[in-house]
Amino acid sequence: MKQILLLILVLSFLLQVSCTKAVRYTEEEIKTYPANVQDNIRKSQIDLGMKPEQVRYAWGSPDSIKILDPFEGKAREEWMYASAGTLGVIGTKILLFYDGKLIYIK
Repeated sequence: MKQILLLILVLSFLLQVSCTKAVRYTEEEIKTYPANVQDNIRKSQIDLGMKPEQVRYAWGSPDSIKILDPFEGKAREEWMYASAGTLGVIGTKILLFYDGKLIYIK
C-alpha cells in the first residue's frame, strides 16, 4: 500500500514538473508596453488595467470567452481559464474586461 501511494506521489510530481508553459510572445512583441506590464508578462502574471492582448501574452488564450451586453455603450467580455491542479482539483479564474481593460479577476 505504501509503495502504491509513493508511486502515485512520484508520478504526480513528475507530471507537474514536466508541464511547463511555452512562451507565448517575443520580446519584440512586448517592447512597447510599460516596464511593469512587460515584467508581468515575463512572469506569467496579470494585473488590473491590462489589455486583452497583454493578458493573452501572460496567460495564453482563455478556455472560453463570453461577449456580454455593452454597459454605458462600452464593450464587455468575460474570459474563463480552467486549470487542473494537484490530484485533479480544478480551479477556475474569471476575468472581466470593460472597454478593453481588465477590471476584475476572480
